[in-house]
Amino acid sequence: PGHPHLRAMDTDSTSEPRGFVFPGTFEVTAFGPARPELEAIVLAELTAAGVKPDPASVRHRSSRERNYVAIAVSFWCEDRAHHEAAFARLRANPAIKWTL
Repeated sequence: PGHPHLRAMDTDSTSEPRGFVFPGTFEVTAFGPARPELEAIVLAELTAAGVKPDPASVRHRSSRERNYVAIAVSFWCEDRAHHEAAFARLRANPAIKWTL
């Protein structure tokens, strides 16, 4: 008795969402107020989380008024725990307002 077009969600905790294959390379974009040290902060937080950021992959994009900047960086990650730790560390840093 459920909607005929809806299927039960997979509740197997060992399955990964599509596109998440560990180990592997992932990308994160961190947004924050435009500060010269924001790139260094992002790289340091990723390293502290146990992942390996690729400094050569870093891209910057400023907001229209240049008040905010987006820092995109690729990183190598061994497993889901490290991936989650990387995003958690970035979100916890007061210099970073949000992540994608």
